[in-house]
Amino acid sequence: MAGGAAHPGAELLPFARFLDSSLQPLVYGYGRGTLHELRAREFGRLAGTVYLDHAGTTLFPQSQITSFMKDLMENVYGNPHSQNISSKLTHDTVEQVRFRILAHFHTSPEDYTVIFTSGSTAALKLVAEAFPWVSPGPEGSGSCFCYLTDSHTSVVGMRKITAAMNVSSIPVRPEDMWSAERQDAAAAGDPAGQPPHLFCYPAQSNFSGTRYPLSWIGEVKSGRRRPASRPGKWFVLLDAAAFVGTSPLDLSVHQADFVPISFYKIFGFPTGLGALLVNNRLAALLRKTYFGGGTAAAYLAGDDFYVPRESVAERFEDGTISFLDVIALKHGFDALERLTGGMESIRQHTFTLAQYTYTALSSLRYPNGAPVVQIYSDSDFSSPEVQGPVISFNVLDDHGNVVGYSQVDKMASLHNIHVRTGCFCNTGACQRHLGISDEMVKKHLQAGHVCGDDVDLIDGQPTGSVRISFGYMSTLEDAQAFLRFIIATRLHSSHGQPLPLATPGEAGAPPEDSEAQNAMPAARARGSSSPQEDTSPHSGVWNNSPTAVDAEGLCPPLLEATGTQQTTSEKAADVPDGDLRSHVITNLFLYPIKSCAAFEVIRWPLGSQGLLYDRSWMVVNHNGICLSQKQEPRLCLIQPFIDLQRRIMVIKAQGMEPIEVPLEENSEQVQICQSKVCADRVNTYDCGEKISNWLSKFFGRPYHLIKQSSDFQRNAKKKHGKDQSAHTTATLSLVNEAQYLLINRSSILELQQQLSTSCENGKEELFPMNNLISRFRANIITNGTRAFEEEKWDEISIGSLRFQVLGPCHRCQMICIDQQTGQRNQDVFQKLSERRERKVKFGVYLMHTSLDLSSPCYLSVGSQVLPLLKENMEHHDIPATE
Repeated sequence: MAGGAAHPGAELLPFARFLDSSLQPLVYGYGRGTLHELRAREFGRLAGTVYLDHAGTTLFPQSQITSFMKDLMENVYGNPHSQNISSKLTHDTVEQVRFRILAHFHTSPEDYTVIFTSGSTAALKLVAEAFPWVSPGPEGSGSCFCYLTDSHTSVVGMRKITAAMNVSSIPVRPEDMWSAERQDAAAAGDPAGQPPHLFCYPAQSNFSGTRYPLSWIGEVKSGRRRPASRPGKWFVLLDAAAFVGTSPLDLSVHQADFVPISFYKIFGFPTGLGALLVNNRLAALLRKTYFGGGTAAAYLAGDDFYVPRESVAERFEDGTISFLDVIALKHGFDALERLTGGMESIRQHTFTLAQYTYTALSSLRYPNGAPVVQIYSDSDFSSPEVQGPVISFNVLDDHGNVVGYSQVDKMASLHNIHVRTGCFCNTGACQRHLGISDEMVKKHLQAGHVCGDDVDLIDGQPTGSVRISFGYMSTLEDAQAFLRFIIATRLHSSHGQPLPLATPGEAGAPPEDSEAQNAMPAARARGSSSPQEDTSPHSGVWNNSPTAVDAEGLCPPLLEATGTQQTTSEKAADVPDGDLRSHVITNLFLYPIKSCAAFEVIRWPLGSQGLLYDRSWMVVNHNGICLSQKQEPRLCLIQPFIDLQRRIMVIKAQGMEPIEVPLEENSEQVQICQSKVCADRVNTYDCGEKISNWLSKFFGRPYHLIKQSSDFQRNAKKKHGKDQSAHTTATLSLVNEAQYLLINRSSILELQQQLSTSCENGKEELFPMNNLISRFRANIITNGTRAFEEEKWDEISIGSLRFQVLGPCHRCQMICIDQQTGQRNQDVFQKLSERRERKVKFGVYLMHTSLDLSSPCYLSVGSQVLPLLKENMEHHDIPATE
């Protein structure tokens, strides 16, 4: 919309007004110091970050970790299965933690047993395996397993175990449970001698935050409310994993038979530790087949003789439990109570934030009155009894069409807002709220959509949603930052203002040109009006990996400097169009270091993986994880230059002395390590301590430069294009998807026009053409004739070289980073999304169809590009000249 005063539906709801209008008393904070002090003291790492995925995992406070580490440094904890002093200390501490857990849920060891597991999923699996199921037979229909359709995948997955026991599974819709007629307990009959049944339901939906009645526990167990019309005795499993992170649970009142939990949902640390709380009245009925270390009272190795331990916990905790993680729970309980006063305070605080955000979000309207979001909920957020601090929604445009959750997630990332997207491992709730039929789920799978991917729209219909959730350390500022993000991106016109980095003050100034640029052969081609012919290298070297070039015979053009200082980009813009249907290469770029600055050339040799040395190196953190500009925007300020004659790469950055890195590894000294690129495991080697220190000094944290090993082959995935055989043996460097990326200047021009804003003097160009080109980080730039025509190509030929077009490049938020400054600006992503009907695609991937490296192959600026259309598989009517 145009700038100016916001219409009523585009204003941020003041918190004070919200509190005044509330029909019930609301609580914000914990009454002991301010939340700002708590955040600064315990969660300083959240500075500049809006974390809204507490339903995924909450965050641990600093004092919890400090206290735990102090405990470990001052005590010796041995294996609890031993009998020495340190082992006795471990055993006693673990038992004390069990008691603490039960007390947290208002029960005692007399009523419940704590069985430690690796998480709530493992606890659910344990129940499915140990429950006393009765298979159907001549005397009856046997047991049945019922579960609410609004359940986590891990609950639904229990049916595979029950199916193996010939036990039927019955999904129950929430509306059927709500509408089920309550029966008189006496009418339910005597369950003695009848098969046991199990009903599973979540205390809180992890999709929508709906809180289901805890009263169902007693009603189902007593027979007053039946999930299915089956005679027998009903037991109840309450999936409390999502619920207990922000709410108290009183098991003395609501006596579920099984309660699985994951502790990271409550404390943030430790992860990988959960528990199954088992009602002792059922414990004796549980069955177990496998027995592991610590679970046997006695057994024989040579005979089928085994006697389990009497303790339920010891019987089901196979092997040594994660005892140090269990000890960490004590410090989690201590910190939680000290900082908040307890779970009831957390429940009230988080609900206040959720109700405020829900109210504000629901009131947002476009100028035409259309809602900005569609919220998926079974409640009106009236109380914490019926709704948790979770909001699941989709953003709509002013016509009511859904904006894909992947786009919203990418836009939120630009504002450093962390949300969750998809179906959140709850397909049943996702189907119910989004109106996705069973047939549509299967159709989506056939279309390539799987759980957890970013395929957010199929035929215009959403496949998932956006979820935000609050935790005990969440603040009003978090909620309002999120709301301002929605208002700014949906209801206010953008003015091209750059977004601040999450860590302001770190980004350096644009890198300056220096003598190293003029000294590099084929680098930053300045003042050369046409490509110069290279002296051909020895033909044999091109059969090897591109990291093993015989540079003695390779003499790239020495580019002459002129007084005009005209860059390659500027020269390329002067290439005459000639025939309007002609396509010519106007720019060539390679990116020697993944996610770092481009290295522009006018003529460059090809290797088996693409342009020689393109994405051969990458920067990793101290854990060996590949970094991109999404995590470290200042990577774009690192400028690499390849000198083929000297066989070195020179790396520059403002404020740093240039540093040299050899193009090839010393096979005698190199130490191979493994890293990962786009789920592919790749063999690499560390380029040494010198360059590591250089990078660490520039970025202010420990980083390393690694290079793909020359004898390692990474094969391209067989997922693109119609002719799979054409590129099944294609090899890749450290690129994400394909060997080359091509963009069309006509497409850039259309985007540039959309990004221009009106001013008093007419059109104002916000983004120069070269600035936009650099954001898309392509290898090949052409001067196409129509915007996005490249997406209709099936193949292209450049001289004797042929390339298959694999498909469009789906863009992430990296295109919002100015490659000269490292600053973010969301306009590029948003405008491109609007132009491409909410799918952010730009440029196409290319792969060699066949490449004979027995003689040198080059790409050059000025070469003609001959496309082959998908529709009719015929070449454009262009003369085949080079």
